[in-house]
Amino acid sequence: MEDSKNRNNSENSRRKFLQQSVIAGAGLMLAPALMSASTKDLANSEINNDKKDKMATRNLGKLKVSALGAGCMSISANYGAPAKIEEGIKTLRKAYENGVTFFDTAEVYGPYTNEKLVGEALKPFRDKVVIATKFGFEIGAPSITLNSRPEHIKKVVEASLKRLQTDHIDLLYQHRVDPNVPIEDVAGAVKDLIQQGKVLHFGLSEANTATIRKAHSVQPVSAVQTEYSFMERSVEKNGVLDLCEELGIGFVPWGPLGMGYLTGKLNAQTPFDNKLDLRSAFERFTPENLTVNMPIVNLLNRFASNKNATTSQIALAWLMAKKPFIVSITGTRNIPHLNENLGAYDVQLSASEFQELEAEFAKLTVYGGRMNAMQMTFCQ
Repeated sequence: MEDSKNRNNSENSRRKFLQQSVIAGAGLMLAPALMSASTKDLANSEINNDKKDKMATRNLGKLKVSALGAGCMSISANYGAPAKIEEGIKTLRKAYENGVTFFDTAEVYGPYTNEKLVGEALKPFRDKVVIATKFGFEIGAPSITLNSRPEHIKKVVEASLKRLQTDHIDLLYQHRVDPNVPIEDVAGAVKDLIQQGKVLHFGLSEANTATIRKAHSVQPVSAVQTEYSFMERSVEKNGVLDLCEELGIGFVPWGPLGMGYLTGKLNAQTPFDNKLDLRSAFERFTPENLTVNMPIVNLLNRFASNKNATTSQIALAWLMAKKPFIVSITGTRNIPHLNENLGAYDVQLSASEFQELEAEFAKLTVYGGRMNAMQMTFCQ
């Protein structure tokens, strides 16, 4: 079994990988512990239907999803020890009750455990939700390597389908671009899977404009996923966001709250476990940079006070107001935080408020890279 194989790796190998080979981006790491609690008793739990029509939809290409999505990674890995599996399932089902129909996972989250969690949580209403997952790595300790060879893609998709307890994947992303495999071959492999009905839509993560164009010419790309938030604006500068608008591709920001930065709950004294929390290796999360970047959080907080909202809600409302084809995936492992995030849907920024936020942010400097040098080698 895949999980057993990973559990048998030595603790030293785990630590070395977590510290040196962590891959962020909708976050990618091997979790140091696997969730093992049973979900049998939760499989048939009742679902409240009262709020599922509350949230409007947006289009990722031709794929219709809720205006806010759920990033599932943090339940299982990369932000500390995994949450209890029962709590993770409750959180995802509560998201669905409140109108979320778009759930994002990946084989490498855990690894494998997050797909299993998502599959179990969404099983009672599988035909009413959109599941996105990702391929692109050869998973093994003590290191991880890129692998988007067509034969590998088809193999891991079969494994993902089993873990997700489904016969199709709604949106399949290449998690990171593999420089050793032409993107046309990758797109062709996904096209084959689409023709077989095992995949419905194709996506790319952390890809540059040239790669997106080449892939799109072989198999239409429905969504591009890259880190994007009020404080992380790379996709505005490198042309990716403009290209998505040009080609009719949806854009899915991972880390829409700056990996916790924009919640207003982090400061220079916040501890990050160097074994379990990927942020411990990121320059932006040093005590020094957490301090000097505080004006960004303070700006959001000023607007939040005037709007009877939280800083998180202003940051998410800003993304929704930015472009109609943007669908953020917010990550959480508990229901109170989920409710706060979904409350952003009710926060409306006027045109003048939006422009004021932009103008005030332009006066500020963001200190520290979004990921460390090793992780950035996996991004184009």
